[in-house]
Amino acid sequence: METWKSHVRAGLFNRDRLQKDPFAGVFSTLSKLEGRLELRDKLLENPPISGWSGPEDEKPIRLQLRLKECELDRFELSERVSDLTATLYLKEAELQYCHSQVVRFRGEAVALAREASSLRSGLAEYEYALELQSKQFAGLQIEMSTLRAELSVAWVEKEDLLERWMEEKRLEAERVNKHNAAQERWHRFAGCLNSHKHREAPRICGQTEGDK
Repeated sequence: METWKSHVRAGLFNRDRLQKDPFAGVFSTLSKLEGRLELRDKLLENPPISGWSGPEDEKPIRLQLRLKECELDRFELSERVSDLTATLYLKEAELQYCHSQVVRFRGEAVALAREASSLRSGLAEYEYALELQSKQFAGLQIEMSTLRAELSVAWVEKEDLLERWMEEKRLEAERVNKHNAAQERWHRFAGCLNSHKHREAPRICGQTEGDK
């Protein structure tokens, strides 16, 4: 856990370092030097003790200048510590936020992994069903080809039977026509015989009475 915190902290420091104005340090140093120069000028204009006969480094003006500089340094260090403390709190808050984001992303990753596993299972089932349907389709195609061949054979047989049936009907019609023609001729012949018989009957009857 500490490894990723250190990594995140280093990344944040690096970001702050890159985003800061590169001349910010120069301006702060210049401002500090101007403040010290102004303090030195004021002390030189109003020396605390005149006629000092001691060592040059121990003159009251120099001691007071060092004291003021130490006070300024302590104040600046106090402000810097305060700024660093605030920055530390801010970074800690950012780290906590990053940690919460990591936890959230980890949960989302777990959920996505589960969903991906479910989708893979569903895909495997669909692929299996597709394979079965493909096999069934191939079987149906073979069966359809067989049925088409049988239908073609049945159609040929039907045409042959129809042709034979029509030939038989034609022959039967010819036989019927011949029979009807014979019947008609027979009826005409019978009619002729009947008419001839009726014409001969009176004559035969007259001859019979004369003989009596």
